[in-house]
Amino acid sequence: MQKILTEAVLRSELIPAGTRSYTVSKDTVVTPTAREYLKKRGIELKTAPAGPGRSMSRTEIRENGSYTYVDAVTGKGYREKPEDMTHLRGNRLVKKSDPRIAFRGQLDSLEAHILECQAQACEQGNAELCGCLGELLDHVRDVLGAEVRDEPLAQKPLFGYDHDRLRYVSHHVKEEIGIDHPIPDYRMGRMALMLNTLRTRIREAELGAVAAFPGERPDIIEEMNRLSSAAYILFCRQVAKQRGGGL
Repeated sequence: MQKILTEAVLRSELIPAGTRSYTVSKDTVVTPTAREYLKKRGIELKTAPAGPGRSMSRTEIRENGSYTYVDAVTGKGYREKPEDMTHLRGNRLVKKSDPRIAFRGQLDSLEAHILECQAQACEQGNAELCGCLGELLDHVRDVLGAEVRDEPLAQKPLFGYDHDRLRYVSHHVKEEIGIDHPIPDYRMGRMALMLNTLRTRIREAELGAVAAFPGERPDIIEEMNRLSSAAYILFCRQVAKQRGGGL
């Protein structure tokens, strides 16, 4: 089985202070965040074939002891996957209550709600909104993919806006969309209210990201903040359309 070395695995091994090098076998895949973690601690990453004289990590020792799964937090090995645990990456397991798993669940729920909004927009013949929601959905899926693979998240334009522009428009609704910041009201119509709910769910997922990655993954946390801005922009545009105004 190919080994995957992630930042979470390195943290679980509690590498002693003063360690100068960390050696992995040739067939080990080292994620970018794991490399960055070692670099920040001044630890040189070395590659060598497994064999006599090689100092293996605690996780590898447990794997060589015929364990199929490894607890990503404690390094404990399992031959069978416990029912209260799930896969973090590869054969690394965490409790189903782990904040990272909770965040993935929030992204899954977010995708489902975006699809419902898309269906509603399609039924109303609003092709432009349907397309914007499709872009939003792609970005949420990018976040999930980057988190699951433990890879950096690339910034991509959304609605043709970069991160700074998204933030600016969401803070300057009057100048950019032509209405004052709207206060949600049941008379706005179902589509506007669904977009407002979407905004709140992204905010909840953003808090989930903060809980899951304390001091880490600023790329994901920033992206969730901008997705919230994007949903607010869609909400304001819909309200402006309902009122027959806007820019």
